[in-house]
Parts: sequence; structure tokens; C-alpha cells
Amino acid sequence: METFLASIGVVAISEIGDKTQLLALMLAARFKKPIPIILGIFVATLFNHAIAGALGGWIASAIPPAVLQWVLAALFIGMGLWTLKPDTLDEDDKTVDAATAWAVFSATSVAFFLAEIGDKTQFATAALAARFDSVVLVVMGTTVGMLLADVPAVLFGNFAAKAAQAPWVRYIAAMVFIGFGIWAALTALGMV
Repeated sequence: METFLASIGVVAISEIGDKTQLLALMLAARFKKPIPIILGIFVATLFNHAIAGALGGWIASAIPPAVLQWVLAALFIGMGLWTLKPDTLDEDDKTVDAATAWAVFSATSVAFFLAEIGDKTQFATAALAARFDSVVLVVMGTTVGMLLADVPAVLFGNFAAKAAQAPWVRYIAAMVFIGFGIWAALTALGMV
């Protein structure tokens, strides 16, 4: 249960103000079809995080535990510092202009999958899978965490857009990541 809850928390926090949350707002404003957008987010996240989780699981089996603790510490601290940089969407980003639910679902799935490649939530998923023993629980948790952050953005549009861009939210998320990194470093030193 710890694995699942930690995975939810880490990704939900890291997703606040992230470019994919901004993408969710943009898609909601453009298509005004929340159900296909939410389903597209779910499918894209599940697929993307399953790949990241499998990679994290492989890393955990290939790297000695003492070295892995230091790698995790560096990854979490790096994600914390990365979180301090605000995400923006390029003005050139375009989505498919279609009225059907299937087209909206497809556009959302592709856009979210591509936006998540190399994103901090993908790295968080890989790091969590390396840290915990269950890739399945990590992927389930990170997917739920992504939905917890992005579904309100889809449903509440303008309100979520204003709240997600507050700088203090990024600072809190950065502190949480850096805290996980410090915890991992202290564990590597045998202090926790």
C-alpha cells in the first residue's frame, strides 16, 4: 500500500503546473468533451508510465542497492530543481480539430503520450519503480496521481489554469522532491 500511495503522491504533486496539465486545460477549452479527454489521458499515462516503470524495475535489478540509493537521491533532487522551472506550452502546439469523441480521445492520447516522454513524471515513475519492489503498484499509483492532477484541470478549466500557475505551488512540489532526495541520501548513508 505504501508503494501505491507514495506513487500517487509523488506524481500528483509533480504534475501540478506541469506542461501536461496545461495541455489538459488547452484540450478541454478547445474540444469541450471532458470524458474522451480524461480517457485519453488515462490511456496515454498508463502506457507511458508502464514503459517507465519497466525501465525503473530493470534498473533496480541491474544496479547494486547501495549505488541505486545514490542514483535515486540524485534523481529526486534533480526533479525538485527541475520543478522550479515553470512549464509552458509552445504556441505552435496543435491538436486535431475534430468534433467526434473518438477524434478527441485519439488526439488526447497521442498528445499526452508525446508530452510525457522525458517529462519529470516519467522520470518519477522510473525512480519509484527502481525504489519499490512492485512495478505494477507504481504504475497504478502514478497513473492515479496523474489523473488526480489532470482531471480537475479538464473539469474546471479556467479556475485550474490560474491555480496551477501560482509560483508557490512549484516551490512546494520542488521541496517535496528534494525532501525525497535527501531521504534517499540519508538512507544510502544508513541514517534512516
